[in-house]
This record gives sequence, C-alpha cells and structure tokens, in this order.
Amino acid sequence: MSTPLLEISGLTRRFGGLIAVDNVSLALMPGEIMGLLGPNGSGKSTVLNLISGALRPDVGSIRLDGHEIGNSAPHRIARLGVARTFQLVRILPSLNCRENVLAGIAFGRDALWGHAAEQRAETLLARVGLAGRAATATGELTYIDQKRLELARALALDPQLLLLDEWLAGLNPSELQQGIALVRSLRGEGMTILLVEHVMDAIRSLCDRCIVMNAGRKIAEGAPDAVLSEAEVIRAYLGDDDA
Repeated sequence: MSTPLLEISGLTRRFGGLIAVDNVSLALMPGEIMGLLGPNGSGKSTVLNLISGALRPDVGSIRLDGHEIGNSAPHRIARLGVARTFQLVRILPSLNCRENVLAGIAFGRDALWGHAAEQRAETLLARVGLAGRAATATGELTYIDQKRLELARALALDPQLLLLDEWLAGLNPSELQQGIALVRSLRGEGMTILLVEHVMDAIRSLCDRCIVMNAGRKIAEGAPDAVLSEAEVIRAYLGDDDA
C-alpha cells in the first residue's frame, strides 16, 4: 500500500480571535486529485497558504513525502516540489510570458539556466496552450491566458504536488472544458493535485475524493457525489432554511 505524498494532521491557524483553520487533517495519495470545497471564508485558501509556506501553522503537522514542512520557508517548500496558483492571478507584469516562466524555472527542484531554461519555458508555454506567445507582454493576455501563464510558471517548478486555488473560476464553458482536460492530463503524467474549487462540474469530472470545510473545520470527506449530497454540506452552502 502506498504512503501519502501529503499528510496533514491537526492543522490549526488563528488570526487574533478568529480560528481560520480548526484541527484539519487529510492525507493525499500520490497521483490523486483531491478537491477542497466549502463556502467562502471556510478556510480553504488558508490551508493552501499553510502548505505552501506563505503562513505557518499555530498547531499541527504538514508532511510532504514523509518530511515535515510546516515551518519551512516558501522557497524551500517550492524546491521540495510544491507549486501553486492563486485565487487572484499573480503574474509578473513587467516581464513577458517567457520571462515569467523562467522565473519559476530558477526556483525549481532542478534549476536550469541559459538556453536549456529557455527551451523548457517554450515547452511549458506550449503545454498550457500558449505556444508562440513567449515574447508577449503579460498586459496583452486575456484572463484565461493569464491563468495559463500562471500555471506554466507553477509547472516550471517541476512539482510533485500542485495546489490550484480556483484556477477554473471565471472561465466560459469552452474554456472550462479545456481547463478540465489540462488538469486531467497533468494527473495523467503522475502529478498529485489539491484543488480549491467552486465549479461543481470540474469537481465531479476531476476529483477522486473531496474534503468539505465550513468555518475552518472539516465537515465531510469522500467521493464527490456522496459528499455533495450530505445534509451538513448542503446546509453549509445553502443555510438551514434551504437544506
């Protein structure tokens, strides 16, 4: 039996008197896509921030491939093979597409330089649907293409674990299907993915398992259809009057 790539135990993070993440535990197996669901403000993005090192836990353990990373700096976690995208797209506006990806390559597990790095950047841009756009200024990109670029920069780290924070949000129906296919293909290449998402078509299409959070706590875990039909999950999304 394989061991988890990511194992979180008793994770807690407070902001003053607010408990944003409250004793959350999960295990993510190699090659799995897990959805992290819940209404706005439930603590999902905070969990991603804790895994990626943007925040440090008050209590609890975060283990990647058996190694504790809960108190490591973000650049060290990136070099161990964790990459992410953000709920609000974060690209480097003063750099073109190639240069954005090169910035990711420089911080990857096996950093490349010079011509090899440029070739790798071109390959990654093509991988996400931006072939031929290497010299394009980021200000000329559409919203979906900005998301593609951010994903290419994340993939430039050569991650074991990819954290996607609402990467599929805001896409039109055809873009959504392209995005779902792209994420599925990454899993086909052996990548492990934890995704925060509100698009239920994507959750049902992509996820092996889901965890649902509400008010910082984990309230459900299991296969997508089973989890989404649980009464407590419906109440979390719709409120008691509509459940």
